[in-house]
Amino acid sequence: MRRVLAARTVRTLGVSIAMTAVLASAGCATGPDRHPGDPLEPMNRVIFNFNDGIDKYVARPVAQFYVNWTPSPFRTAVSNFFSNLGDVGNFANNLLQLKITDATEDFVRFAFNSTFGLGGLIDIASQTGLPKHHQDFGLTLGHYGVPSGPYLVLPVFGPSSFRDATNWLVAYRLDPVSYTEPAIRNVLFGVNFISARADLLGATDILSQAALDKYAFVRDAYTQRRQYLLTGGGSSTLPDYGDDTGAAAPEGASAAQPGATGGGSKEQGLPSYEDPGAAPAAGASAPAAVPAPGKAPAPSSGSGAGLPQYEDPGAAPAAK
Repeated sequence: MRRVLAARTVRTLGVSIAMTAVLASAGCATGPDRHPGDPLEPMNRVIFNFNDGIDKYVARPVAQFYVNWTPSPFRTAVSNFFSNLGDVGNFANNLLQLKITDATEDFVRFAFNSTFGLGGLIDIASQTGLPKHHQDFGLTLGHYGVPSGPYLVLPVFGPSSFRDATNWLVAYRLDPVSYTEPAIRNVLFGVNFISARADLLGATDILSQAALDKYAFVRDAYTQRRQYLLTGGGSSTLPDYGDDTGAAAPEGASAAQPGATGGGSKEQGLPSYEDPGAAPAAGASAPAAVPAPGKAPAPSSGSGAGLPQYEDPGAAPAAK
């Protein structure tokens, strides 16, 4: 056992040293015209093209074969199985971030799915309303203020950053599969990779058709996604558009009251366009009655309000 742990430690140290050497040798790839968050763009594009070639000629055909020749319930069960194992890492990272509620939900999800869900093949927890979290060690470091650093593309592993590059080393230790026998471990890692790639077949089709620059699209999507996971989307708010017609506001929306934040157009000083022929809303004052011919107009009428009055010259004169 000690020899196995020592071998793993040496292997991990070797990979870290190799990664550091690659990053150090890429320092000459920086320049003043680079993307602010991507100073290593030349090196990243080379690695991206390498990964794209592997995906095009190896990963994608295997994933497509997997989809074509396996039934959908089987693929769902495989995806649920590895998603259930991922809750172990979610639990550990939520616990490190002191998110006790989320960590408890992760633990309950893993317990429910592992027992009542036949080892995670059936996602019982989601059916009972327990949310699925997505946490990793990179987000844990970001939670405590560690900056992400420059954007980085890792061979085979894909989009990352200097901070997130440490995640796969920790995720390996938190994955129960890594503690199984080498023969079983390698098979499970391969099945997990094929299952995850099969789930992304539709997304890559859209990417190939819509993106003019696949590298820039993936980079921006990755950084925005990581920022959203880090902040939880709590800082994004939607404006409140009140309804001037008297319709009931949606549940949870702010009431359209004078002086309140948001509200209708009148409360925000915007012009209100109303139909003069429409029936008045409940509680609204009725429009002034049109004066009878020959009578003096009411103060609210056109002439009383200082507006010109147009009469039909061919009309019969009113009785005096």
